[in-house]
Amino acid sequence: MHVDVCGLDIAFERTGTGPAVVLAHGFVGDARSTWGHQIEALSSEYTVIAWDAPGAGGSSEPPAGFDMNAYADCLAELLRALRIERAHLVGLSFGAALALAVFHRHRRLISSLTLVSGYAGWLGSLGVEESEQRLTRSLEASRLHPDEFVATMAPSMFSDSADSRLVAPFLDSVRAFHPDGFRAMARASYADQRHVLAEIDVPTLLLYSSHDVRAPVSLGEDIHRAVPGSELVVLTGPGHVSTVEAPNDVTRELRRFLRSVESSLA
Repeated sequence: MHVDVCGLDIAFERTGTGPAVVLAHGFVGDARSTWGHQIEALSSEYTVIAWDAPGAGGSSEPPAGFDMNAYADCLAELLRALRIERAHLVGLSFGAALALAVFHRHRRLISSLTLVSGYAGWLGSLGVEESEQRLTRSLEASRLHPDEFVATMAPSMFSDSADSRLVAPFLDSVRAFHPDGFRAMARASYADQRHVLAEIDVPTLLLYSSHDVRAPVSLGEDIHRAVPGSELVVLTGPGHVSTVEAPNDVTRELRRFLRSVESSLA
């Protein structure tokens, strides 16, 4: 499905019935390749909405200067266009920093937050030196041939024991990346979102992975300390894109958390 939002053609999936759950992917991949298992599994209880961010998948390219605030406003406008008044917002990596920005700018839309392998923006979680290096490496990678781009990005996305049958469809979507869109998401990822953490007053799940080299567990522990009442869960085994590498584990934790939040709201 597609809808015009903020002057952009946004591709998204919507399936199921019940409370709304919104899934935001990272700065590589797209909605289906990142969240396919969760989209199917959660739709039996929830209205699941997964977007392709501007510059990814089937969505159009963002204009120059499109920053994290613009991504946040775009996602919020998508929800309003779909007549979603409140939603559980789930973000992976870049999508987690996006979730924080959406919460900060559109608080009334959010029932709960789940940050999967997330950052408070690179600057907010990694510090200046590492953030500068990561941005530089990302911009350099964006100019590579698609196969070289995959070869550069893939090692940091999964553990050494990842099942190639699960990983292959995701890597195909990475190979189809939009260079301009990827650069926009990399630059947006840099922005510091740490100021949002003290504002969070909704149930929050922090889901990290023991073999994640991009967003190690220590980052989750840091965010956990900064967000009162948050819950930190560490999955044993997978790397950064746990939604693909350990789909059943991620879905189990999401379902448990979402049910507990809905129960408290009843």
